[in-house]
Amino acid sequence: MTDDLLSRFDVLLADLDGTLYRGPDPIPGAAEAIRAAGERGVSTVYVTNNASRSPADVATQLAGLGFPAGDGDVRTSSQAGATMLAEQLPSGAAVLVVGTAALADEVRVRGLTVVDAAAEAAAVVQGHSPDTGWRELAEAVVAIRGGALWVATNVDRTLPTERGPLPGNGAMVQVVRTASGAEPQVAGKPAARLLREAQGDHVRPLVVGDRLDTDIEGANALGAPSLLVLTGVSDAAELLTAPPELRPDYIGADLAALTRRPDELSPGPRPGWTVQRDAAGLLLTGTGDGSADPVHDALRALCAAAWDGRPPGGVRADGDAAASVLRELGFTGG
Repeated sequence: MTDDLLSRFDVLLADLDGTLYRGPDPIPGAAEAIRAAGERGVSTVYVTNNASRSPADVATQLAGLGFPAGDGDVRTSSQAGATMLAEQLPSGAAVLVVGTAALADEVRVRGLTVVDAAAEAAAVVQGHSPDTGWRELAEAVVAIRGGALWVATNVDRTLPTERGPLPGNGAMVQVVRTASGAEPQVAGKPAARLLREAQGDHVRPLVVGDRLDTDIEGANALGAPSLLVLTGVSDAAELLTAPPELRPDYIGADLAALTRRPDELSPGPRPGWTVQRDAAGLLLTGTGDGSADPVHDALRALCAAAWDGRPPGGVRADGDAAASVLRELGFTGG
């Protein structure tokens, strides 16, 4: 058996936007990597915090982009949120849904009743919808103040779009939190619930994502290894300053990392690079000679030095090769 990262796991719990695709386009090589994993017996469950679409709609999009995906391969935060409600409410209980029809459908599937008035609601479930307005938020606040159970499908502050980050469900949740003084139960990442449901009966999951504060923090909450790919939200600077609960086990440029050896992807000393710490911060020295991936090997070496318990400070280069790598990683001052 190939001794690469993929050989250690029996399922990939893969994030979508920023990990598999950006906007309408697949990330180069991502579909091929997922298909190759399946051919080796490692299945993929597509895990999304977005509660605005049904699993069938998500699967259709993924299949259209070349990913092997059926309805049963998708787990959404709307499914996890509706299940949390069903576990705590009697059959037929009234739930005020702040979100899309897809979220309401998940609530109904679990034997609960969807209502739109606070006076009737035993619970509130809140998910992203671009059409949510003041009246819906106000009705949720009244219900929660009256003692209704409150579940948020996710608390992502922003939502990635082609126009850049826009307000996500977490921004709307904060409005309700401020007005009600209550705290919701959370179904989606970084809470472990959604990932645990996606894992199912698999025993060796690898969480794959592009965002430290959802995908990687969620993996750590689950107690599962994680691979951060640098194709989406989180960048090198964010990675260096990440607290322990947001740190990945492996760092890759993209999903091609699945066929690299685990020790090549782990933060730590890497061939061709030396990182020293002084009063100004971190100093990268070397040329990357002997490395198959000099840019990201430099980042893995920097992470190991930055995560030693002290603030990393600034990041500087000693030499032209190191300066070029830092610029490529986004450290323009290097």
